[in-house]
Amino acid sequence: MDFRFTSLFLLALIAVACQPAGNKEQNATEAASETADTLRYEQETHLKNVHQLTFGGDNAEAYFSYSSQQLTFQATNAAWGTDCDQIFYMPVTGYTGDKPPMLSTGKGRTTCSYFLPGDTTILYASTHLDDEACPETPPVVDGKYVWPIYESFDIFVARLDGSIIGQLTDSPGYDAEATISPDGKKIVFTSTRSGDLELWTMDIDGSNKKQVTNELGYDGGAFFSPDSKKLVFRASRPKTEEEQQTYKGLLAQGLVQPTQMEVFVCNVDGSDMQQITSLGKANWAPYFHPSGERILFASNHHSESGRQFNIFSIKLDGTGLQQITYDATFDAFPMFSPDGKKIAFSSNRFNGGTRNTNVFVADWVE
Repeated sequence: MDFRFTSLFLLALIAVACQPAGNKEQNATEAASETADTLRYEQETHLKNVHQLTFGGDNAEAYFSYSSQQLTFQATNAAWGTDCDQIFYMPVTGYTGDKPPMLSTGKGRTTCSYFLPGDTTILYASTHLDDEACPETPPVVDGKYVWPIYESFDIFVARLDGSIIGQLTDSPGYDAEATISPDGKKIVFTSTRSGDLELWTMDIDGSNKKQVTNELGYDGGAFFSPDSKKLVFRASRPKTEEEQQTYKGLLAQGLVQPTQMEVFVCNVDGSDMQQITSLGKANWAPYFHPSGERILFASNHHSESGRQFNIFSIKLDGTGLQQITYDATFDAFPMFSPDGKKIAFSSNRFNGGTRNTNVFVADWVE
């Protein structure tokens, strides 16, 4: 579960039409590249050829297929007939037609979809077995901004035609936020099955479930390292008695306050736990750089109001903090393609002053 707080493409056709006779394919590529880079801020030196793939609504958590050619993502978009998040997929170049194909049932609320090896199936979490209606989403409780932790979330496997072919969890409580190791052998997910929001792993078929974390606080949004040996995740760590009581009280109501989180790394079995960031405020949506030596993550630590989120990079030893994106409102959910050439992220950039969050893809520049 994550929080998210339209730009117009300049058409390349006129530019291409004005080119002298020659290599039309090369001219079109160059024009498209120039168009795309109007969506990149000058300081964003690690991004090139930024493309916007969705236009309107709330689109986030776009994750690459193993082939690097497809993206799966969740969206709430009235124009697509979705009143709360449902799962869609599209080519990395963007969808055609009125909307991309929907992979979820259209019932309940879904979250955190991810391609399985072979790119013919995905997994995602959904509440549809408990209730076909969208569950209530309270943004504020007792003056605190909160995320709901729906006990009705379970993790499912579906084909790209939307047909569900498996259910990987069926225990009481929250099971969601599942992602898959690059080697295709393991799944990591967040669950309340032991009484707190902890990380768990299971084999790709849902068997052999093991608890990874065991410290009080919200552990979630985990991803594997490129070699499948480590996990990076966000975590809250209430320390004082008051903080701990507040956390436990909200969790008992199926809620969590996400305003104080840091980035952690550990081995897949939970050993060698390391806190990577100590920046304060909300540091979340972490993802390993293809080298395995750095992490990209979203943060508002640099914003006095706490309302501006950008993507940052940091080394595994906690040094070398670097700002990657510079939108004035919201950039988050960075994910590298398996081939390491592209990065997907969600942003409010150039949305005409609306609250629309859209999916973008860019070439990554070292």
